[in-house]
Amino acid sequence: MPNDKDLESVQQARHLVDAAHEAQKRLAGFDQARIDRICEAMATAGLAEAERLGLLAHEETGFGIPSDKTIKNTFAAGDVHAFFKTMRTVGIIRQTETILEIGSPRGVVAAIIPSTNPTSTALFKCLISLKARNGVVLSPHPSAARCIGETARIMSEAAVAAGAPPGIIACMSIATVEGTEALMKHKRT
Repeated sequence: MPNDKDLESVQQARHLVDAAHEAQKRLAGFDQARIDRICEAMATAGLAEAERLGLLAHEETGFGIPSDKTIKNTFAAGDVHAFFKTMRTVGIIRQTETILEIGSPRGVVAAIIPSTNPTSTALFKCLISLKARNGVVLSPHPSAARCIGETARIMSEAAVAAGAPPGIIACMSIATVEGTEALMKHKRT
């Protein structure tokens, strides 16, 4: 039988997905230049906070070495962004005589974030979700909820400051198995 915390987690998951879905409807209409500016701002913010987030991840979970966490954060924010920076994700992606490839967002990504590499995984999921014009709701592992929440906050603030709709990136603060299951079932496309 679910307890109060489970019920709160389920309700929060539904609320965050609904808000991300509404924000994603707006994001889906953005052109490539606008999406690229948002991703650039997010990558810049992630790089600026890579060391602090690495230390937070280590302190909260006890896993890894802070400097290694920083390297992983730098890779997730900097190298991943550099790789997809010039990729088209809006409109016609590729056209041949027989194929027309069109970038089409899917909706809201339900991102389960582990305790082993919490901040780098959160950085990565936020960046790739918005690059593809999707919203994202993170479900943090309970033993890494604080550092994952902080990473989501940083990415969300950078995205919104660069023109993304509020609510496009969210993180559950009450994460339970039932809440995560609700997130997976309630995600909207």
